[in-house]
Amino acid sequence: MKVAFVGKGGSGKTTLASLFTSSLADAGLPVLAIDADINQHLAVALGASQEQADALPPLGDNLPLIKEYLRGDNPRIASADAMIKTTPPGRGSRLMTPREHNPITDACFRDIAGVRLAVTGRFAEDDLGVACYHSKTGAAELLLNHLVDGPGEYVVVDMTAGADAFASGLFTRFDVTFLVCEPTVRSVGVYRQYTEYARDFGVRLAVVGNKVTDEEDVDFLREAVGADLLGWVGTSKHVRAAERGQARPIGELEPHNLGTLRTMLSTVDATERDWERYQAQAVEFHLRNARSWAGQELADQVDPDFVPGPLAAVD
Repeated sequence: MKVAFVGKGGSGKTTLASLFTSSLADAGLPVLAIDADINQHLAVALGASQEQADALPPLGDNLPLIKEYLRGDNPRIASADAMIKTTPPGRGSRLMTPREHNPITDACFRDIAGVRLAVTGRFAEDDLGVACYHSKTGAAELLLNHLVDGPGEYVVVDMTAGADAFASGLFTRFDVTFLVCEPTVRSVGVYRQYTEYARDFGVRLAVVGNKVTDEEDVDFLREAVGADLLGWVGTSKHVRAAERGQARPIGELEPHNLGTLRTMLSTVDATERDWERYQAQAVEFHLRNARSWAGQELADQVDPDFVPGPLAAVD
């Protein structure tokens, strides 16, 4: 399943993403993680040193390789240069699985505490003032369009803060989106903005409270988000130790907080993907780009009869 973590800046979404990802790895489950935040902190949250995090190869720097590999021998795509971030797979495209090794995983993914992790990359000095951050996340979106995950396989993406994901079709690439929400008016405001934008796209949204200290905080979240509140994470010595660079085994997380992670996993496992809708949404946003600026050549990349899925990956 593909899982996203979103929320207001500073709400703790990277912390929750790292805890959830670590719990999957600790259980021996195959998991890919992608740091798609403009501030790249997921590697360190998973237990990497800052030097290890800084040495991770950005997906964006390997975009030509990613395009060439995923294009395969799809006859609708004349060259790798013709692909854009929303290009959907078709017959002849290469589809990836979370467990496999290929030129993309070899170039872009590294093992961090039992997790296969890739990063979109930070802004470079040359990007400032001239580049949109979606030039970085585009590689992740293209990858997710071609990534076929089956039962018991997980892809976790730490997204950029706020509702910025709605500037592209990236927000439709997930089976469950966990919105991390502090018990504050500003954090609830991001939740309301997200739900408004996501309403027409069938996004499965679940709220996880963070930095909850007492019942008043819980009551505030329940009143603000209602049935969307899945659970909450309270004050944690485990998290504080990690923030000081003292990584501890995930099993030492407080019992209530571990229970919230189990509830999150149960929610993910109970969600079924509609592959036809998944492909249709990819096509929809690709065609929006075609209508907006790229024209018929881009629209012709769509294979109208193709639907990805586990069997397609085997074939």
